[in-house]
Amino acid sequence: MTRSWTPGSSDPALSAIAATPRLVVALDFDGTASPLVPDPMAARALPEVAAQVARLAELPDTVVAYVSGRSMHDLRVITEHTDDSLITLAGSHGAQYWYPGVGDADADGPATADGDREELWAAARPIIDRYEGAELEPKTFGMGVHTRTATREVEKAVFAEIDELVAARFPHWRRRSGHRVLEFSSRTEGKDAAMAALRAHFAATAILFAGDDVTDEDAMRVLEGDDLGVRVGPGETAATLRVENPQEIALLLGALADERAARRE
Repeated sequence: MTRSWTPGSSDPALSAIAATPRLVVALDFDGTASPLVPDPMAARALPEVAAQVARLAELPDTVVAYVSGRSMHDLRVITEHTDDSLITLAGSHGAQYWYPGVGDADADGPATADGDREELWAAARPIIDRYEGAELEPKTFGMGVHTRTATREVEKAVFAEIDELVAARFPHWRRRSGHRVLEFSSRTEGKDAAMAALRAHFAATAILFAGDDVTDEDAMRVLEGDDLGVRVGPGETAATLRVENPQEIALLLGALADERAARRE
């Protein structure tokens, strides 16, 4: 049963994960750390979220990771990520990784042939260009179609045409839908794979994962007994806690940082 988290209140699940010996805090980016914005590449973490992420990353035995469907290049741009960052990145739904002190460490799996990917982009562009408010996002392993500024009628029409195109050209590619976006990838990893990779890499005793979209439920469903899932906004979820928006995520992360820091004094 999912319950709402009230800012300023104590919660036994948050207190329990604050006490875990080695914690990974994994956050979706769009809609979780950042509000959804019309231009996907203009997304940035709310300052109050960034501040709490930095606090947590400085604490002993505490790792913070952004886990996103964005390709690694784009994820580094929108997270304003630098080579000396303490923040781990998992891009392309768990097919790409960047670890502090290590750098890029892509997951094992088949590469997307440049010709296949570029063939899809070339075929999709004329379709997308006919629809006002629809945008193509080229990705390392495929593409996304964003409709954040389009009408719902336009969204339905362009998604239908793109579905037909991909079904004809690349029927084996993985399809994902989310908030005003349709994605296709030659890789099959989901954010469940990212949870497993982060848990193993950092020997985590617990993971807190927060996300707002359908693809984030892949991660929510594989969380274990000592972990904690946090859903941002409405929608069916396997998460334990729910907050309303990224502003409340900042407050929740602040409460977590306060409790975890107090336990290490």
